[in-house]
Amino acid sequence: MAPQDKSTPPPLPEPLRVAVADSHTHLDMQEGTVEEALAKAASVGVTTVVQVGCDLAGSRWAAETAAAHESVHATVALHPNEAPRVVLGDPDGWSRQGAREAGGDAALDAALAVIDELAALPQVRGVGETGLDYFRTGPEGMAAQERSFRAHIEIAKRHGKALVIHDREAHDDVLRILREEGAPERVVFHCYSGDAEMAKICAEAGYFMSFAGNVTFKNAQPLRDALAVAPPELVLVETDAPFLTPAPYRGRANAPYLVPVTLRAMAEVKAVTEDALATSIAANTARAFGY
Repeated sequence: MAPQDKSTPPPLPEPLRVAVADSHTHLDMQEGTVEEALAKAASVGVTTVVQVGCDLAGSRWAAETAAAHESVHATVALHPNEAPRVVLGDPDGWSRQGAREAGGDAALDAALAVIDELAALPQVRGVGETGLDYFRTGPEGMAAQERSFRAHIEIAKRHGKALVIHDREAHDDVLRILREEGAPERVVFHCYSGDAEMAKICAEAGYFMSFAGNVTFKNAQPLRDALAVAPPELVLVETDAPFLTPAPYRGRANAPYLVPVTLRAMAEVKAVTEDALATSIAANTARAFGY
């Protein structure tokens, strides 16, 4: 594929016959306007999106965008990699978000208080993405991540909102902290990345598992094995756009309108019809986020 093709948006897929929701997207990181993204998605049967906050500015934006658009629901949180930046700072800009001053625990408490306020808003349907990320954050950042994660669990429970989890190379600790704190009624593992064994643990606990475009990647057999054993009533679909664009468009920008590509691949793995999977995913997403 020629390099210039990477900048060309993938074509519109065949529309779904049963409308579904993109359970996790970042419209604020995508090209074009929110209106354009929503119209393009709706044209292929993706009629609802969950806009996810990763820091204070993004969480405020998510809440405002959901208030302005009936088809958008918001979640608010400090991303697991944001918590260490707040506490320890980022003097050399490793996070690609510019240099940051260390704020210590007081800054984390202040940021969490804002998330708590936003979580009370009716258009905010979830608290997330929160969790643990051992891929990007070194050992020195783990304490801040864990403190932040535990605080988000408490916020989700107090407001009766879904908890949206980012779990990267931290499965055991994420599951342990959920047990220790007591999980909220509704928990969503965003961009599910565990294996089939972990899927069984999540299923027993009643946790939703949301699958992204990486379920289509060649090397993702463990993910497909997990999807195969995940109970149909606990499966969601997401883009995590602009990231994780499904095959055959990997490397190009992802957007909510590409949900049908992933959903069709998922239907094959689960050996069900596209319509049957879309029907259950639509109901599951509404149940997970309480809309």
